[in-house]
Amino acid sequence: MKNTKYDHLADKHKPKENKIEHVIISFLSGGMIGLLGEVIIEVLVKSFPLSRNDASSIMIVLMIFLASLCTALGFFDKLVGIFRCGLLIPITGFAHSMTSSALDYRKEGPIYGIGSNMFKLAGSVILYGVVSAWMFGTIRFLIEGLMK
Repeated sequence: MKNTKYDHLADKHKPKENKIEHVIISFLSGGMIGLLGEVIIEVLVKSFPLSRNDASSIMIVLMIFLASLCTALGFFDKLVGIFRCGLLIPITGFAHSMTSSALDYRKEGPIYGIGSNMFKLAGSVILYGVVSAWMFGTIRFLIEGLMK
């Protein structure tokens, strides 16, 4: 069978994705994650003598913990299948990438397995986050210096 004929046959039987539906689901689920974060912050501020900044830090740690726990228990990927990218974009996706890498390579040991592979995906996010923060900080410094 020629490649073009095979490609045509494969495309005919491939399930069609509804991209608009996926965008809406991702938008709403990402918003739900943000709403959950805000609810946690408000509960912490009202229940404990915490400032909003301290409650925000605790909320971030809690969200990272929950995403890592869901990954370790094996149902984070199932949730991503339902909620799409809305679950991966916030800090929960970052926690999932680190935890899943650590779990995948744990049999190779703490150094060559977990330590060497934990930042495979997250390392590029950290790198480009730091580089872009440095660039924007430099631009802001130069603009503020010129305005004085």
